[in-house]
Amino acid sequence: MRVYLDHNATTPLRPEARAAMIAAMDVAGNPSSVHAEGRAAKALIEKSRQTIAIALGADGADIIFTSSATEAAALALKGRDLQGAAVEHDAVRHWIREDLAVDPEGRVTVADPARATLQLANSETGVVQDIPQGLAVTDMTQAFGKLPVAFNWLGAEMALISAHKLGGPKGIGALVVKRGTEVSAQLLGGGQEMGRRAGTENTIGIAGFAAAAAAAQADLDSGVWSRVATLRDQLEEIIADGAPDVIIAGKGAERLPNTSCFALAGWKGETQVMQMDLAGYAISAGSACSSGKVKSSAVLTAMGYDAPVASSAIRVSLGPQTSEQDIVGFADKWLTQWKKFRARAA
Repeated sequence: MRVYLDHNATTPLRPEARAAMIAAMDVAGNPSSVHAEGRAAKALIEKSRQTIAIALGADGADIIFTSSATEAAALALKGRDLQGAAVEHDAVRHWIREDLAVDPEGRVTVADPARATLQLANSETGVVQDIPQGLAVTDMTQAFGKLPVAFNWLGAEMALISAHKLGGPKGIGALVVKRGTEVSAQLLGGGQEMGRRAGTENTIGIAGFAAAAAAAQADLDSGVWSRVATLRDQLEEIIADGAPDVIIAGKGAERLPNTSCFALAGWKGETQVMQMDLAGYAISAGSACSSGKVKSSAVLTAMGYDAPVASSAIRVSLGPQTSEQDIVGFADKWLTQWKKFRARAA
């Protein structure tokens, strides 16, 4: 049996999202049409928008549906002169100047929030940032559904979110905008999404996004992620006991409950990913980007780690269904491979 431990790359589709998407397939109208069928599709979108707003703690904010968090980042950041840090996701880093300091635990210092963007949680290390009031943009993609936070509490002007990081479908994301904040449309045409993102809305994806957001919030309220955090800590204890030289990135900072990033200098992360894949475990080396390429972690480099460590890091990211058997089995297989690598290197 395969064990999936790469939830920060994408989380398997929740049954609630699947059911909502199947039901939405029978909503035939174009949401921009004024007839009954069109109004039914529009009503489904607006209901979904409100469901997501409630789950996100974004009541009163505008939620602009996009094809992904990457598109949402472009919509929020293109044409703006904003500061950021090298620990941001590539979709954000493309649009910003990287001149914010990063400490050895992965925490970022922001001097001028109105001119900066800052992720709420890092996809590789899980490190959670303190979001200053008045921040221009925050990336909530990894945090939404895993942490008890709300957009309205954060005080940011805009936020990025994505469905497939919390059990929704791939290909649907959103930009959350504090009401009154100006956003310049990048896609022009029919004036959908309050004139900020043209194109016929992905009704099926939006319905799945809303169902996943509601289910994720229910998980959070029921304490699922507290259980996951306990498993993550147990995994790190087993790994550290068996490989005392292991480096756990960001361990001294607040982290997402499901994320562990660790490295042993010299043992390439790409090699570990392939070995664990053959053993039946799906993990990753860094974030899932660049069309499947595996490269040295820019995040760990920004935290001050040298190349041998940054190129040896792997990420294990647990999900709501991860069991103790899963993490114990993974640790056993990983330590077995580590011992073989060490013996060959001796």
